[in-house]
Amino acid sequence: YIKMKTIALIKKLEEYPVFNLKTLKQIIEKDSNYAKLVLYRLKKYKLIFEIEKNKYTVNEDPIIAASNIIWPCYISFWSALRYYNLTEQLPHAIGVITTRTRKKREINFDNTKIIFTKIKPKYFFGYKKEMYQNFNIFIADKEKALIDSALFKKISFSEICSIITNNIKDIDKELLISYLVKIRNKALAKRFGFLLDKLGINKFKELKKLINYKYVPLDYSLKAKGEKNKQWKVINNVGH
Repeated sequence: YIKMKTIALIKKLEEYPVFNLKTLKQIIEKDSNYAKLVLYRLKKYKLIFEIEKNKYTVNEDPIIAASNIIWPCYISFWSALRYYNLTEQLPHAIGVITTRTRKKREINFDNTKIIFTKIKPKYFFGYKKEMYQNFNIFIADKEKALIDSALFKKISFSEICSIITNNIKDIDKELLISYLVKIRNKALAKRFGFLLDKLGINKFKELKKLINYKYVPLDYSLKAKGEKNKQWKVINNVGH
């Protein structure tokens, strides 16, 4: 493959966040065998990167790859919270939410783990399309990233408490409540309701229907010891 041709090809491939053999065949207008040879050479000279079987990219940013491996999907958990600067913590993995089943729950790309979490379609909302380095990525909005992190227990509730406390001005409280009402998870409603209440935002009226008689620990990752809050039916085991 002549150098000029290779440069032109890479330029063309740069337009795709993720591509496969079929894409390459269409670009070079050759058969599968020839396209496979081209793929092999591009890989050998590190001009393209393999994400997983028959999925390649020219972009080294794992966020671009993560958001374009499977459809539908969106980025959530620590990665989304970091994206919005709600945390200083650098995620050790990119959390991707999808409604589809994947054989591989986890892949490694450019020294970054991309972890897929399969969820029920009813929880698949609260995300948006963002322009990121010339590509579209789908990412949870702030409020949904916080809810996802608690619902799927990806972040301890103590850490979620700190994130919300430190960024309360940047969080859309009405949106957060509307998501809790939509999800109808009682433990989740109690935890977030109690936390907002402690920050001077009382949403008991909006969440009342979801509060039953069963007490839940504020942090699901700690022992259920602490002061009981009668209104929210929460055992405050976080201690602040």
